[in-house]
Amino acid sequence: MLMGLALSLGLITGASAQTQTLRIAGNFAADHSSSKAMEVFKTELKRLSGGTLEVDLFPSMQLGGAKENVDAVRAATIFGTWVGTAFVSRLVPEIEAVSLPFVFETREDAFRVVDGPVGTLLDKKLGDKGFTALGWMELGARHLTNNRRPIKTAEDFKGLKIRLQPNETHLATFRAFGSNPVAMDVKELYSALQQGVVDGQENPYPIIVASRYFEVQKYLSNTGHFFDFIVLLANKKQFEALSADHKAAVAGAAKAALLVQRKMAAESDSVARAELTAKGMQFDEMTPEALAELRKVSAPVVDSVKKRAGADLVEQVIAEAGKK
Repeated sequence: MLMGLALSLGLITGASAQTQTLRIAGNFAADHSSSKAMEVFKTELKRLSGGTLEVDLFPSMQLGGAKENVDAVRAATIFGTWVGTAFVSRLVPEIEAVSLPFVFETREDAFRVVDGPVGTLLDKKLGDKGFTALGWMELGARHLTNNRRPIKTAEDFKGLKIRLQPNETHLATFRAFGSNPVAMDVKELYSALQQGVVDGQENPYPIIVASRYFEVQKYLSNTGHFFDFIVLLANKKQFEALSADHKAAVAGAAKAALLVQRKMAAESDSVARAELTAKGMQFDEMTPEALAELRKVSAPVVDSVKKRAGADLVEQVIAEAGKK
């Protein structure tokens, strides 16, 4: 009976009464930098807790897609998840403030914002919804692939049916581009591309490689329209129920994992792009003029985000992102 209760909470008491095992799930492939970083988390957690706290990891959608993992954490059926922030924005719309199109010129700009006061405020908003944010990883700059035509100009976006994450800012941006965006969980995406249900999708280069979208997509462009984050989340009540030493061990393991992941993500970006062309995808460079046109047509999206996420927060993100 007690074991059944522990399992339902996503927190397992092992054979030793002094050992606990946390269950953490993700939708990213096992060879993605975030999943590799979670292996670091696992090792560090055991070390920092002196073997009294361990973790079972379930990458590659083993326990469901991104939405299902977020819902499972909120329902306390698993302890945690590492997930793209778009899948949390339906619960915490303030996260859309860091999803604005073309707001971050570099990854350094992005992490300066999310590691500062903006990130602290988002952590609080996540807490209000029953989560504990353990840190922010890099998902990266998102780029467009499709099977219809090369994407070289803003005009080329028009009429394309593109799968997007369930983030209203992302969807509104592609409507502004003249595309027909479709919100879809990642677990359905490969087959949707393969069957022509959608023309294309957008993701960072390493995700396109890890998910093998090069098998079902022909054209690739460096659109870089959003910079995206992965947030490591725990169920707030379960985290707060841990001992002080165990909380410190979880926080320390998360910090170590985040540092490793950000480094791996930065290094893997150009390597992944080269691999995509080696796998047969046609790469077309977007000109500065074309990207400027995309920025122009998507600029009104910011006003709609202010209504959902709060004008002050959006302005703060824009100001912090522009600091050098």
